Amino acid sequence: MTVRRATEADEATLRELWEEFEREVPWEIEDPETWADEWPDVMDDIRTGGVFLAEENGAAVGVARIEAAVRGRAHIQLVHVRTEARRRGIAKALLLECVRQAREQGARFVSLDVLRANERAVTVWRKLGFEVDQYLMAAPLERLDERLRERSDGEHRATTHVQTDDELSVERAIAQFVPRLESPQVSASESWIRIADAVLARDRDAHGAFAKELSERLGAVTVALAQEGEVVRFRLYESGRMVDEYLSVPTYYGDLPKGDELALEANPTLVARLTGADRDEVRRVARTATSPADLPPDLYERIAALMGLEP
Repeated sequence: MTVRRATEADEATLRELWEEFEREVPWEIEDPETWADEWPDVMDDIRTGGVFLAEENGAAVGVARIEAAVRGRAHIQLVHVRTEARRRGIAKALLLECVRQAREQGARFVSLDVLRANERAVTVWRKLGFEVDQYLMAAPLERLDERLRERSDGEHRATTHVQTDDELSVERAIAQFVPRLESPQVSASESWIRIADAVLARDRDAHGAFAKELSERLGAVTVALAQEGEVVRFRLYESGRMVDEYLSVPTYYGDLPKGDELALEANPTLVARLTGADRDEVRRVARTATSPADLPPDLYERIAALMGLEP
């Protein structure tokens, strides 16, 4: 196997390898690029950066492209090895040529783009020392428009529920909590004391901190129940420790790793043990979905009733 610099005379080979790469790793957030779009960039890299071909018995089996260094950084545009030639060190040989080119041009860093869906490539680049420096984030236009409208039109409300009959201790804790609540509304039922305040409805973090502090001070179970636009959230605390968190649409604020999505589903056993709810009803009512439209509009009230809370 040999590695050599490509020239403009190699256009047909470079196009063939590039098209193989595009088919294998499609770019889904924009319309496909054509070779007519790509070729001027390739020529620029041939002239000012580095384009390298790996060959075996006179046939091209891999390609790498690196841009000219700018302000100490050289960007790798492409590394591709044909399927039948992989696991033989060809990509490494191509990359060494890219590194040599970058060093000659005074680069201190080498960067590249990799699709998150290309997990195999992500693993390889991490092993070679690449780290995430920035994110390119994309959203379908219709979904973004929908989410923006949800934020502007959605209702925000929050209540905190303490499993105690010690109303005096609750009121003392309210008086000492920072940030100060504006006009807390406190009411008691058979098993719970309910607190509502505009500060907690506006500030999700303050709401969670308030429920945690009450739970810790009183050694009690607390529930921070909230409606955030089109989604419902609850956080369940026991003796100051959050033991369960639920969000009706786990990906409402952005994509999550699968494990984090699952962690935002209600835990029927914990909810039943700490609030007295029926475990099967927890499964039925406190469901999650990929869109608020897939859940009932009165989900906030249903979850409150499930736990014996006043919403």
